[in-house]
Amino acid sequence: MRLYPFRCGCLLAAACFLLITLNKSLPRNEVPPGPRELPEMQTLFERLLVAEKLGGKVSRDLISIVDRLRNMSRAVNFTHPTSNNTATISFETTRQLIGDRGPQTILQPNIYLYMPHLIQHPDGLIPNVVLGQGRRGVSMVLGIPTVKRMKQSYLVNTVSSLLYGLTSPQSRDLLIIIFVAETDAAYVNSTAETIRKNFPKDVESGLLEVVSPSQYYYPNFTTLRETFGDSKERVKWRTKQNLDYSFLMLYAQDKGTFYVQLEDDVVAKTNYFTDMKTYAVQEASKPWFYLEFSQLGFIGKMFRTRDLPMIAEFFLMFHRDKPIDWLLDHILWVKVCNPEKDETDCNHQKASLKQRYKPSLFQHVGLHSSLPGKLQQLKDKDFGKQTLYQAHNNPVAELSSSMKHYQQHSLQRAYKGEDFFWALTPMQGDYVLFSFPKPIHISSYLFRSGNIEIIGDKFYNTTVEVLPSIAPVWDKLVTNSSSHLKDSDNGFIVIGAFENGVAEGKIEEALQPITALRLLVHSNSDVWAALSEILIKV
Repeated sequence: MRLYPFRCGCLLAAACFLLITLNKSLPRNEVPPGPRELPEMQTLFERLLVAEKLGGKVSRDLISIVDRLRNMSRAVNFTHPTSNNTATISFETTRQLIGDRGPQTILQPNIYLYMPHLIQHPDGLIPNVVLGQGRRGVSMVLGIPTVKRMKQSYLVNTVSSLLYGLTSPQSRDLLIIIFVAETDAAYVNSTAETIRKNFPKDVESGLLEVVSPSQYYYPNFTTLRETFGDSKERVKWRTKQNLDYSFLMLYAQDKGTFYVQLEDDVVAKTNYFTDMKTYAVQEASKPWFYLEFSQLGFIGKMFRTRDLPMIAEFFLMFHRDKPIDWLLDHILWVKVCNPEKDETDCNHQKASLKQRYKPSLFQHVGLHSSLPGKLQQLKDKDFGKQTLYQAHNNPVAELSSSMKHYQQHSLQRAYKGEDFFWALTPMQGDYVLFSFPKPIHISSYLFRSGNIEIIGDKFYNTTVEVLPSIAPVWDKLVTNSSSHLKDSDNGFIVIGAFENGVAEGKIEEALQPITALRLLVHSNSDVWAALSEILIKV
């Protein structure tokens, strides 16, 4: 019978119980033994004590085994044609099989039914968190699966695009998860190191996470059958994509309110975070299943995180059968389409569950697909043109720079909000100077370098300095040991510096009024430098 393991476990537990009971019932203080019996009785007594201790441990182990066998027998009954049980492998069974792995464990009640190879490798459900601070409770989670590409990697540019222009409050309300969908540990660690090197502060703050799957997560892809005219290589590629997206969704499900699916070869529009969050909150009361912020494939699809377990389970259930965008459409069909009505009605009903935001906030830029040998010249026509600079109404000033600008991208045009300033490679000692005809009070400043098209052309190792109009005041500040200000040359005082391409801050009242403001480069750069935003607030 199918419940033999369960019965055997019960019998073993009963036998252990009888052994313990027998030990406790032995007479120990009645008739004193004779001299000959003492050594034998002492030995027997010591053995029984050991048996009692072992029996207690075995009993506890057997109770655990019996519980597991009971749940496993239910799973077996699920597949038997004469069984009336409909139980599947429960959440608790999953927890027992793989142990208590903490909050990072991916637990999906039915995952063993769809991926039975994991029964032999329960650790295959544990994400390898290479970089991360365990951030939770954010408004938005961005998921980026990335794989090893034969031709070119776009990952760093994609992440740079997503980070560009974020304010400090926005950065604290966002989590970007990079899922390295490879089991090659060397490649995973190399990718993580690239992210750490390029975005150290964002990794340290917890804004960026890098995770990868266990080496046991993926099944044997050689047994897949070819369908829909796809080659064996393409079937493997689309099947793995289903598994990758499912893993990422399950990992992200408890980390925020909204989840956005992206790819590793896209660029984002400036202010994408504000636009997406505002639209999602605005439409929160409507029964949408997902919001679309791009018209290309799965890029820019936003889901409520509470729906991710169901979506991932559906993808896992049919991961061998169809591409992921087809499966997503099938979820909509199952939810709202009436089989007795025509396709027009079905499409109308499905449209009620998805809402499109225009213009598109993400553009596909990759030419070489993650599928070897495939070229993807996909462009979202609704993406429009990028905003390359931000205009502000700045105070009257005389402008000068030791750096030569490229073509029409002059400092004067940038200061007036007509263009961005784009300078040839900065060298140590180069500067940008804003001199005011009369000393003025400046409350704050903001300088943003690079833009969405030239993300890497930033100011590095560059300080922000001011020239106070009253010499005795700044002399006193600089000599004060508790002051964070630093003395520069020619009477200038260092009040800030560029970090990740941005310099912003407030100016102390003791330094007011200001005669001039300067950006000073302290080391040779390897790239050009652009100022896409200049704000001097009075």
